[in-house]
Amino acid sequence: MNRGITIIYDGQCPFCSSYVSMMRLRDVLGAVELVDARSDDPRVAAAFADGRDLDQGMAVIWQGRQFFGADAMHLIATLSGSGGIGNGLQRRLFASPRRAAMIYPLLRQGRRLYLRLTRRSLISDENKK
Repeated sequence: MNRGITIIYDGQCPFCSSYVSMMRLRDVLGAVELVDARSDDPRVAAAFADGRDLDQGMAVIWQGRQFFGADAMHLIATLSGSGGIGNGLQRRLFASPRRAAMIYPLLRQGRRLYLRLTRRSLISDENKK
């Protein structure tokens, strides 16, 4: 069974990029593939075709299943290795599915505000071109 994980995230969002690079998933799972949701990678198109709005959350593919938004953050938190202040904090915040569901919308709004302030387009707008 493939123990690797694929994370589809907004590569133009510094918060998203920092988050996925901070996690210690490689320590636990080995292979971690990061896919920029603004790329022409076929998995991005597949996520949209499955009804996933990548402006509303990141997608994680693990063990043949797709996790989205708060569920993806919860999964990453439970799979991440221990160590580091940031990693420990995110594990405590998102290890509970209920807390992840409460916090994730705030993070999504912060990302959207950042994109608006920096005049960057939404992922869905780029995919329409």
